[in-house]
Amino acid sequence: MENDDIVWSIINKSFCSYKVNTKTQRFCRNEYNLTGLCNRSSCPLANSQYATVREEDGNCFLYMKTVERSGFPRNMWEKVKLSKSLEKALRQINEYLVYWPGFLKQKCKQRLLKISQYLIRMRKLRLRRQKKLVPIQRKQDRRERRREEKALVAARLDSAIEKELLERLKRGTYGDIYNFPQVAFNRALEEEEDAEVNMEGEDYGEDEENEGEEAEEEIDEELEKELEEESENEEVEYVEADSDLEAELESESDVEDIEPKDINAVKDNARRKPRLEIEYETETLSKNPKRTV
Repeated sequence: MENDDIVWSIINKSFCSYKVNTKTQRFCRNEYNLTGLCNRSSCPLANSQYATVREEDGNCFLYMKTVERSGFPRNMWEKVKLSKSLEKALRQINEYLVYWPGFLKQKCKQRLLKISQYLIRMRKLRLRRQKKLVPIQRKQDRRERRREEKALVAARLDSAIEKELLERLKRGTYGDIYNFPQVAFNRALEEEEDAEVNMEGEDYGEDEENEGEEAEEEIDEELEKELEEESENEEVEYVEADSDLEAELESESDVEDIEPKDINAVKDNARRKPRLEIEYETETLSKNPKRTV
């Protein structure tokens, strides 16, 4: 039969795995300890009748140990779930610990109050907006970046190999020796044909523009040639005349009135209207004509 005094004398004077000594006092690390202190009234091993309150997943439970269950360590502690309401939980403690020592009853109520207070604080902290610290895994990021670069290089290499093989197949390098998928080959040919059609459409538009510019240049050249021919036809013909004829020509005001400015204006008009031809005729009458033999 167990004797609590003998157990405490052994634990107090010799070794206990749950005991922690400090400079001021001793503490107990047993999970069923009611106060956390290592003394005779709070030790769960040296008391055959013991009760405590524990919290599991936000719920409070009352654990009770009696002498009748000391022979069955598996069923030694009786577990009772307490209500979430503090008043109802305190009433349950009073009901289950009616004939128990007042020390255990009072300490269980204090422990229940402390547990309910820190559960309320936990709920409030969860509702608040909190900063979440995310660790930066530099080695993993560096590794993934290298893998991406290698995959990109491999993809470019594969596309280059595919293009080279398609070019060789078009040239007929392999002939009928190897069997190759016609789907990829036909797809590449269609893409090249579409690109050629687009290039031809662009070239056709450029050719039309060039043809229009060339036609305008040809028209300008033809006009310039016509103007040059007309200017050559309008050269002044000189006629041999005697001195008397020259005097008469000088005396006549009609002939003298023709100035080079008027001639230049006529030429300008001729250039502006190349198809209009203007001819000037002058008749001179000599009073004493001389016959040449």
